Amino acid sequence: MNPVLRRYRSLPIRSRLALLVAAAVAFAVAAVSVTCWFIVQGKLYDQVNNDLEKMLGRGVGPDGVVVCASPPQKNDNDEFQPRNGYVQLVRQDGTTCVPRYSEGTVKVTGADKAVIKAADPRTGTYRNGTDEDGNPVRVLTVYKGIDAVTSQPAALMVATSLKGTQSTLNELALILLLVSGVGVLGAGAAGLAVARAGLRPVDKLTEAVEHVARTEDLSIRIPVDEDAEDEVARLSRSFNSMTSSLASSRDLQQQLIADAGHELRTPLTSLRTNIELLTRSEETGRPLPEADRKALLASVKAQMTELASLIGDLQELSRSEGQRGERVQVVSLEDTVEAALRRARLRGPELTITASLEPWYTRAEPAALERAVVNILDNAVKFSPEGGTIEVRLDGGVLTVRDHGPGIPAEELPHVFDRFWRSPSARALPGSGLGLSIVARTIEQSGGQVTLDHADGGGTVATVRLPGAPTPPPETPETPETLDPRTP
Repeated sequence: MNPVLRRYRSLPIRSRLALLVAAAVAFAVAAVSVTCWFIVQGKLYDQVNNDLEKMLGRGVGPDGVVVCASPPQKNDNDEFQPRNGYVQLVRQDGTTCVPRYSEGTVKVTGADKAVIKAADPRTGTYRNGTDEDGNPVRVLTVYKGIDAVTSQPAALMVATSLKGTQSTLNELALILLLVSGVGVLGAGAAGLAVARAGLRPVDKLTEAVEHVARTEDLSIRIPVDEDAEDEVARLSRSFNSMTSSLASSRDLQQQLIADAGHELRTPLTSLRTNIELLTRSEETGRPLPEADRKALLASVKAQMTELASLIGDLQELSRSEGQRGERVQVVSLEDTVEAALRRARLRGPELTITASLEPWYTRAEPAALERAVVNILDNAVKFSPEGGTIEVRLDGGVLTVRDHGPGIPAEELPHVFDRFWRSPSARALPGSGLGLSIVARTIEQSGGQVTLDHADGGGTVATVRLPGAPTPPPETPETPETLDPRTP
């Protein structure tokens, strides 16, 4: 990489912005200055050329020939006498005739001889040249015809000094250079000031990020003007939104850990107590009565089942969105509900579960969706009275599960989908308080909605709404291989 480019990239952003502004202004000022200088030069040369055209008739006799021997006598032609200029006649062989009133001699070049060869009195040639002393002059050469003295074609050369013009142009160039320099320096300073002002929010954002990285404090926020819509304001809002989401996620994680620890403590304590009783019975040689022993083993088995269910629920809640993306597919909600009903009937054999299901397809993760439906049915089985009825209906993508249990108090309805939340009346029943939370998450990830509400006539009705998906094409059955009839 070019060392200059490498050095440029190593500079801070504000320094690079200042350099870019200064370079842009320098380019613009240079372009304007050069253009201005050439325009002024053209105007000054036009004025000099006009003066040269006025000098063409000076010092020329009535017959059109330059008088070289002596200055003309004072007569009506005095107005044509030269004033601060050069006048000379140049012949075809390169010799010149210079009158006494000329300021000096102008060096003849090939351009002047070319005018004689062209022999066109209607055109003239302007050029810059020098006199015999090397002073800069502006020359106009015009063809005049045949010289009366030498009978050679000749041209008249008039010239004027360019010292004043060049001095003016030099002064203008110096002024433009100074103004350009001041402008570039001012632009650089202004660019640095603008860069500092414009990047001040970025500095605040950088300080905030460094503070978060150093202290893990996610409560920091960057003040943003509500009406601002520029890139820095959008970046600041995104940062504030990100820190808010991270803080909320961390709070939820800490709450989940605390709640999980609290929920795990109860079955673990019960397991420990029961196992200690069994161990002490074995160590002391005093066996427990068979009925008590069976009750303890049944309790241990129930607590282990509850622990396994709780761990499974925690694993389900800890899965990220990216872990389920590849498993999402078009599934038949009707088949999923039927599979969940089979499991629910095994868990509540004393209950009557009726179902009216119509075909419906949706995009979801099959296992997670079935687990969510099972949790809804388990909740209905858990709170249904013995010999009660559970009504399940699927119509137009809306799944309803109605039980005839005690129902949920109105003040508890907003909390039924919270993690580890359990109604005071259900604390004695088995469960971790994560089932409905898993239901809400699964249905939301599938683009649907789930609600719990009071049912007419008592009980609770759970309503799940899922968006539809195109019906998948039927699977083509595998064609059995055709056997050769000659094969025995």
